[in-house]
Amino acid sequence: MDKIIKKKQFNKKTILILAGAVLFAGLVAYGYSLSLNKVYKAEADKLTISKVAYGDFEDVVLLNASVVPLTSVIISSPEGGTVAEIFTENGASVVKGTPLLRITNPNALSGYTSSETSIIEQINQLRKLRLDLEQNQRVMGQDMMEIENSLRTATRKFKVDSVLYAKKVITLQEYNISTQDYEYFQGRKKILREAVKQENQSRVMQLQQIDFSIGRMNESLATIRQNIENMTIKAPVAGRLSSYDPIIGKSYGGNEMLGKIDVMQGYKLQAGVDEYYINRVKEGQTANCEFNGKVYKLVVKKVIPEVTSGQFQVELTFEDKSPEELRRGLSLQVKLTLSDNSKSLLLAQGQFFQSTGGSWVFVLKDGKATRRNVKIGRKNYLYYEVLEGLQKDEEVITSSYDQFSQYDIIEVGN
Repeated sequence: MDKIIKKKQFNKKTILILAGAVLFAGLVAYGYSLSLNKVYKAEADKLTISKVAYGDFEDVVLLNASVVPLTSVIISSPEGGTVAEIFTENGASVVKGTPLLRITNPNALSGYTSSETSIIEQINQLRKLRLDLEQNQRVMGQDMMEIENSLRTATRKFKVDSVLYAKKVITLQEYNISTQDYEYFQGRKKILREAVKQENQSRVMQLQQIDFSIGRMNESLATIRQNIENMTIKAPVAGRLSSYDPIIGKSYGGNEMLGKIDVMQGYKLQAGVDEYYINRVKEGQTANCEFNGKVYKLVVKKVIPEVTSGQFQVELTFEDKSPEELRRGLSLQVKLTLSDNSKSLLLAQGQFFQSTGGSWVFVLKDGKATRRNVKIGRKNYLYYEVLEGLQKDEEVITSSYDQFSQYDIIEVGN
């Protein structure tokens, strides 16, 4: 009787084939994973690795500020011209009215002279008109005196003749003549009085207009003469000359700056601030600086929001009197406080920020650094404030990512 032999499901050959297939699949999967996660090998001593800490975030920014006078007055010439004489030098102390330099401008001077002559002629014509009006007033006054005198004579004769005519001493013809003369001079006086009244009203108005016109012309004359005098530039205030470097023969335009006068009444600080802080720096914020071993408190007095070369400007004044030892041009480091301290996760500043914009970092663990998305908040001169994505004591590569920003994994070796 035949014996049934069971067929083996897996023989040695099949097992080898299956093992080879699994190994091949593993190699394919590993290769695929490598294609997805690009690896970069870096030496530890060429990286900066920082540990995430938890502590007080000091919301301040460090500024390099320059000392400038509290008040500076610009020196300029209303009328442009060529420098003819220089009387003072840069850095000199001057008082108000001190001659600084003289400029020449033949065209402007000729125009001023012509205008001055024309205005003087007009003033003389108006003064002559005034004299004519006054002369006319005197003539009319004399006419009035003559008429009043004639009327008095006619009145006396009329009264006498009226009595004589009533007594039949004189004829009617003689009486009529005296009556006619009396009425004539009465009429003349009335007409002349009305004419004098109208003339006086007109004269008053004309004299007012003449006086006003002469006054305006005299103001114009004073302005012209002042402009001529202004060709000698004088110090508008007392102080020390700065940014003053005229050269004989050099031409300047109208109102072009010739220099400055620093009014020696104290100092303030000017500083450039990174545009990153443009929405956070406000007038009234406090700051401090150290000078000669002493700390001085400052206040943001002015914020100039115009950004140039990645910075905007601020001006800070001392809360109390500025140090007497300060001098224009000195540089001081200022610590500007943006808000009160707060507890936060802190990550040391580094060049990684330029590559990632603070949106992700390489987090190091067991010799490998992998990408991780993070959220960065405020920054100060030492730290970034970490809002999301990191935990205390985690290690982060904070040096530049320029060489490996396109990689997913950094293998850190010695």
